[in-house]
Amino acid sequence: MNFSIIRYILFRVLEFAAFFLILPCLVAVIYRERAGFAFAAVMVVCIIAAEIGRQFKPKSNVFYAREGFVTVSLTWILLSIVGALPFYISGEIPNFVDALYETVSGFTTTGATILPDVEVLSKSVQFWRLFTHWIGGMGVLVLIIAVLPLSGGYNMHLMRAESPGPTVGKLVPRVQTTAKILYGIYIGITVLQMILLKIAGLSVYDSIVLSFATMGTGGFGVLNSSIGSYSIVVQNIFTVFMILGGMNFNVYYLLIVARKPKEAIKHEEARVYLCIILLASALIAWNVRGYYSSMALAFKDAIFQVASIGSSTGFSTTDFDLWPWFSKAILFVVMIIGACAGSTGGGFKVSRVMILLQDARHELIRVVHPQIVKKPHIEGRAVEDGTVRSIQSYLMIYLLISVFSFLLLSMDKYDFTTNLSAVMANLNNTGPGFNMVGPVCNYANYSIVSKFVLMFDMITGRLELLPMLILFSPKTWKKY
Repeated sequence: MNFSIIRYILFRVLEFAAFFLILPCLVAVIYRERAGFAFAAVMVVCIIAAEIGRQFKPKSNVFYAREGFVTVSLTWILLSIVGALPFYISGEIPNFVDALYETVSGFTTTGATILPDVEVLSKSVQFWRLFTHWIGGMGVLVLIIAVLPLSGGYNMHLMRAESPGPTVGKLVPRVQTTAKILYGIYIGITVLQMILLKIAGLSVYDSIVLSFATMGTGGFGVLNSSIGSYSIVVQNIFTVFMILGGMNFNVYYLLIVARKPKEAIKHEEARVYLCIILLASALIAWNVRGYYSSMALAFKDAIFQVASIGSSTGFSTTDFDLWPWFSKAILFVVMIIGACAGSTGGGFKVSRVMILLQDARHELIRVVHPQIVKKPHIEGRAVEDGTVRSIQSYLMIYLLISVFSFLLLSMDKYDFTTNLSAVMANLNNTGPGFNMVGPVCNYANYSIVSKFVLMFDMITGRLELLPMLILFSPKTWKKY
């Protein structure tokens, strides 16, 4: 284990944390809020710590997968602790565990909250709360790679550990260029949503922070009603951009950079993702039609909630916990499937589901025809046996974490549906669940132990399970 390079990168992360904290400081100045002192204090501490860390150069730049997984996990833990300090120091979230939970939920783009009333927060604290979604959406280390790449090509290990999906590839030969393209697309779509929301009647502030939350597929809002108080036009804008946030960014690369629209349209995972959203929306709209004055309004809310849950954003326009169980069951399934690989969304990922279904079908065929050789295909390419095995292992680990977390949460006073949906909503980075953690409720009443379990689930789900789990393996920490 090359501890010196891990330490070096963690100190660089503190530099970026200080840079991120400049923005809420400026918001506090604009709105003349005392909370700005909390952000400034944490920023100064980060700068001092980073400057001290600069004095310790890495002994070696050798950087393999093990260091990549450990660095990514420790980065998200460190960033969450640093990000929680302004909430706690400002006194707007006086309990540090709650402040940490809110920050982990922000950076992992989960959107689960412990706050019963978000409208009482100051503008600067609210800004930081939603800005964490945008930072975590694409990944802070992807940004670091784009700006400060490691030498020797080792930075690919960081991107593999932080990026969602069964496989991670480069859009172009250089990893740094890939990271720049990804962030360029990410910024471009975010700015486009800001402009559209402003034209639709939102204030400049609301347009900016809600665009952060949407493209990061996070779900924190500035109103207690989430998106329900806005006009139908605004809600439809959110629906479109939530779907875009859950799309594989390779599609945007093919459309915008490579200028290959035919290949983008043929992107298999994206097409399946859109089909899931449309089918689930149609079924729910039919099921809840009696709750609305017209089928159009039923479909509007249905596709909004499916897009929100499927992309793991977590916004709401209505209390879907009041819908029939058939509709809630569909939302639960969509929550687990999640968004596309290579997106800012969470969940199991559409591509993994596609590969597992094909592999299961081939197994049935092999029972009848043992000599036949078939492999799952995705995007026109055969999926290697190693990738299939890794997805099968991923599924097993996913189920074990879900069961273990559910058992721990069951020690609290909540019912079966509440605890199960809480675990799945946090592990899949969705946010709202059902019953006592539904869209009009929060996670404040869970015990400290349960909150730490859910925080672990959020980070583990955001990092695709293995980077966090590898921290607990003794072999991880052995030197070469």
